[in-house]
Amino acid sequence: MDASHAGSSTAAAGEAPTSGEHRMGTTIVGVCYDGGVILGADSRTSTGMYVANRASDKITQLTDNVYVCRSGSAADTQVISDYVRYFLHQHTIQLGEQATVKVAANLIRLLAYQNKNMLQAGMIVGGWDKYEGGQIFSVPLGGTIMKQPFAIGGSGSSYLYALLDHEWREKMSQEEAEKFVVKVVSLAMARDGASGGVVRTVTMA
Repeated sequence: MDASHAGSSTAAAGEAPTSGEHRMGTTIVGVCYDGGVILGADSRTSTGMYVANRASDKITQLTDNVYVCRSGSAADTQVISDYVRYFLHQHTIQLGEQATVKVAANLIRLLAYQNKNMLQAGMIVGGWDKYEGGQIFSVPLGGTIMKQPFAIGGSGSSYLYALLDHEWREKMSQEEAEKFVVKVVSLAMARDGASGGVVRTVTMA
């Protein structure tokens, strides 16, 4: 399993609430291709109308073979990622092998659902394992879980549904999928005022 990560910043993702208002400001994307998975995200972190960080990293590594894209409250998504990373580490020690993508996604779903009244977190889990290959799981607000060939989230996603329905196709090559993810996130950044910065990607195969 090979994972390549474009970008090195480890700052927070999404938006923090201000003056009692909470808005989801980000664009995250996950796409399956023939042999693996690509995750992409913009890099703008906002606090209300203020851009707190224009080069943050919203793609977080959970294990060697699983990453997660984070949208919503930076604090909420970071604490979920930290808990899940710890649980998956224990899982690996006990079983002697890496956890599957499905296990990682269900841990995120469990934490999000059990705390749905307190958390503002929408996440996309992507990874590769020897049992099912590349997989994408969407865990939106409230803790639902959906396995999908592609997934989008955050405020920028509202501009992308028709584009993905029209242009995504099965069995894309890695190069085609990488270009597609960059195109999708870039178009959302051009339309969504809460998304911006650079496009970061992770490829797992």
